Amino acid sequence: MEYKKMDSTHYVVRIAKGEEVLEQITDLCKKENITCGEITGLGASNKVEIGLFNTTTKEYKTTVKEGMFEITSLVGNISRKDMEVYIHCHINFSDASLQTYGGHLVKCYISATGELIITKIEGTVERKFNPEIGLNLWDLSK
Repeated sequence: MEYKKMDSTHYVVRIAKGEEVLEQITDLCKKENITCGEITGLGASNKVEIGLFNTTTKEYKTTVKEGMFEITSLVGNISRKDMEVYIHCHINFSDASLQTYGGHLVKCYISATGELIITKIEGTVERKFNPEIGLNLWDLSK
């Protein structure tokens, strides 16, 4: 991964072939002390793991797709859980026949390049597990 800090809040990020997207974003956030922010991106991947949260069972069902994919949209946010970086992203990607898949991003390996814009938001938003929902939700009470 390479990145350039454009101003006090914006980072332009290039993720290299073979690197995993969420790991690279997490590393950048730790290095630059980003505790709250937003993520947008696109690129190419050869392996993506996505999930769908079942609100009845409160479990994720995950699927791994392998092949040649265009990442048509990657969006997400940055927060904290237990004082650690917490990345929450969703992704849409298409295959050679232009069939599109999407869901909660679990893992995504870059096959050519990944291009992201990360916008730092001043302050911190913590997450707290909500047993009724079954997810780590933003705790906006603080």
